[in-house]
Amino acid sequence: MIHFDHVSKRFEDGQYGLKQINLQIEEGAMAFITGHSGAGKSTLMRLIALLDRPTRGQLIVDGRNMAKLPNREIPFHRRKVGMIFQDHRLLNDRSVYENVALPLQVIGASPRDSGKRVRAALDKVGLLKKEKSLPASLSGGEQQRVGIARALVTRPPILLADEPTGNLDPELSREIMDLFLAFNQIGVTTLIASHDLALINQLNRPVIKLHEGSIARV
Repeated sequence: MIHFDHVSKRFEDGQYGLKQINLQIEEGAMAFITGHSGAGKSTLMRLIALLDRPTRGQLIVDGRNMAKLPNREIPFHRRKVGMIFQDHRLLNDRSVYENVALPLQVIGASPRDSGKRVRAALDKVGLLKKEKSLPASLSGGEQQRVGIARALVTRPPILLADEPTGNLDPELSREIMDLFLAFNQIGVTTLIASHDLALINQLNRPVIKLHEGSIARV
C-alpha cells in the first residue's frame, strides 16, 4: 500500500526533512510514528498525501509513484487519503455538518449522497446530535472527532493522523485512539504520528521511530 524506497526530502534552505527512508506499510495495517519535534514525522505524512514531493527515491502509494504523478492527478490521489491534524482546522463560521461535508463538495457529490455520508460519519464518531452546532461550542475532544469525521467522509483507504491527541487529556486520547482502532479493523490503512508513548505501548501496534529525518527503529 505504502512503500518508501530510499526516500529523501530536502527543503529549499538545504535542510533535510527525511534522509534515505526505507519503509513498507501493508494494506490494512496500523502503525505509529514517533520521534522528537522536527524528527520528520509530519514530512513523512505530507509526502504520502502528496502535499510535498520526495527529492530523491521512490514513494509508491497504492501502486503509484508519487515523484512522477502528474499534477492533474494530485486531487484524485488526495481523495484516497484522509488527514487529521492536531489543531482540527475547522471553519468556525460553519456548522459541524458543513465542516464534514466540505470534502464531498470538492468532489461534486450530490446533496442527497452528501447528507447520507455526513450523517453516517458523524454517527460513527458519536456526534450526530451536534450536526447543527458551531465548532466553538464543542469541547477539544469533540472538535477532534469532527476532524476525524471530515477525514473519513469520502471513505478513503488511507488515514493519516498527525498528533491527533496532542491537546487532549489521557481519557479523551484513549477514546480517539479507540476510534482509529475501529476504523483500522474495517480495513482502513492507518498511520498515526504521536508523542504519547504510554498510550502507544498499550495498543500493541508497530512503531516507527524517527531521529533527525532517519529511521531509528521499526
